[in-house]
Amino acid sequence: MTLLTWTDSNRRDFGKQNLLFNHDLANSDLFSEAALIELIDRYPRESLEVFTMGYDPTVFGEWYLGRANNMDGAALMQAVKAGRLWLNLRRVNHVDPAVRDLCDRIFAEVKTQTGQTNLKNDLGLLISSPNAHVVYHLDIPMVMLWQIRGVKKVYLYPVDAGFFTDAQIEGIALRESDENLPYVTAFDDKALIHDLKPGEMLTWPQNAPHRIVNGDMVNVSLSIEYMTPKSLWHANVLYANGLLRRWFGRNPSVAKSPKLLEPFKIVLARIAKAFGGFKGNKTPLVERFSLDPSRPGELLYDDGVPAFTPPLNWPHPFATSVPANDSEAPVNQPKRAKTTSARPI
Repeated sequence: MTLLTWTDSNRRDFGKQNLLFNHDLANSDLFSEAALIELIDRYPRESLEVFTMGYDPTVFGEWYLGRANNMDGAALMQAVKAGRLWLNLRRVNHVDPAVRDLCDRIFAEVKTQTGQTNLKNDLGLLISSPNAHVVYHLDIPMVMLWQIRGVKKVYLYPVDAGFFTDAQIEGIALRESDENLPYVTAFDDKALIHDLKPGEMLTWPQNAPHRIVNGDMVNVSLSIEYMTPKSLWHANVLYANGLLRRWFGRNPSVAKSPKLLEPFKIVLARIAKAFGGFKGNKTPLVERFSLDPSRPGELLYDDGVPAFTPPLNWPHPFATSVPANDSEAPVNQPKRAKTTSARPI
């Protein structure tokens, strides 16, 4: 029995188009609340990331890293329910045997169904508060987003719409900057907008920008990143283009530069990485708040850190809701800025 629903078209288009699948993990004992609490407790505390954010999901840069201190899994779950938090447990498949087995099963199925070779497979667990959000950004790896609990509104943007520059994506590939990008509300005119529900998985082409707004409930999701030989090649070309721009004053473009130069760019990228990689000017994330174990959801901001304060009309008008009646529409068709649903393929 497969984890995902498969058709001839989504086998063919996997990793190339926006695709929506059904899955059966939403009711798995692996992701019950008790199991999640135990998983948080087993997860290396130094790797656990706790974030908070501002109240407008269209505003760039309002994203703080915090400290969980010695709060256990149960206390962190209560803080997520009561507050405005985004817990990020990266690479869980590398530290937890049960999650590793699930991740291996997922990628074995993808290979069987698509013939695709997968590399650098990382399964991240996201546990986030009602109405929390992630701003407009893109990822260098390929991504699958599996929804386990709650509903999140996902805004997916075309890769080729000119919504980011070559220099910006190169900066992300070089780790010169984080994944967040400047956002303009007009981008939504070309977005696919979908309310992702438990039992659904959404995947999209490499480097497709996206942003996410949770519904008014706790959300649990699996964010699975991976590479294929083709996507790894593309990532190294981006890396080399960034070096050519920053070291040699060139103006390369993935879309416009001659493809015959790409093997030489791969060599450049590998040599640079072998000698320690690009040393950019990225400002590292610093911890700006702590959680208060005695008051779930309360944030103790560090001295001098501006606190995020809710607007008078909170929850804000961007807060997502589940439509009463889902209208069917192909998931690979862009929609105007309204709530849409996509037909599983």
